[in-house]
Amino acid sequence: MVAPPSDADGQLAERRALRVELAIVLSVTFGLSAVTALLQLADSVLRNLSAQRIPLNPRRSYFDLIDLGLNATDVAQLVAWGGLGLYLLWRSGLSPARIGLARLQWRPDLAGGVGLAALIGLPGLGLYLAARVLRINASVIPSGLSDTWWRVPMLVLVAFADGWAEEIIVVGYLLTRLGQLGVGARAALVCSGLLRGTYHLYQGFGAGLGNVAMGLVFGYAWQRTGRLWPLVIAHGLIDTVAFAGYALLAGHLRWLH
Repeated sequence: MVAPPSDADGQLAERRALRVELAIVLSVTFGLSAVTALLQLADSVLRNLSAQRIPLNPRRSYFDLIDLGLNATDVAQLVAWGGLGLYLLWRSGLSPARIGLARLQWRPDLAGGVGLAALIGLPGLGLYLAARVLRINASVIPSGLSDTWWRVPMLVLVAFADGWAEEIIVVGYLLTRLGQLGVGARAALVCSGLLRGTYHLYQGFGAGLGNVAMGLVFGYAWQRTGRLWPLVIAHGLIDTVAFAGYALLAGHLRWLH
């Protein structure tokens, strides 16, 4: 007669399933992006990193409507990545509210988002300029889209889709799963920050370091408050200023390159 599985066996199987799930999620989202970024960084270094121009939102088609559609699919993919993390947590008994995505509280969440955006955005710009002077970063072009009616709205959508996907997967989902696997809060925070920095390395070493710092600050804020909305809002605001601001003021921002 086969003995029923013990509690220890059940916990072992659950941990194994979580590891497999985590590996799959990262392999189709920001883990794969990190590997791609490392390869792109190596390519840029071999071709003189500081001379490279990296468009964050490049024009993808000569035809405006096709370009619009391609950018919209990128937004949909980012939204789906965030949705995947939420769905897997929900399937395991953790509602969106458990990772800080309960009903949006406009005043505290918006105030927190604006505060985090200011805390990260201005030093981040300074770090980028310093990295350019030190020749350890490529020249980043926030928008390469043509001047069409949909350019600014699309850049805003991309900005907040970035925030949605990154903060859910790299903070809410990753830190929750690492905690369930027995990883300490500090070690999990470092893992989250390093992942965020690594998948931004295609822009250069300055971008990698800046995003590690951003990841540590954002992850710590989530660990302390349990609220994810301020992180999504802050990320969306930072990217909106970078993407849409550049698109509107590119002629006056040549000093950034």
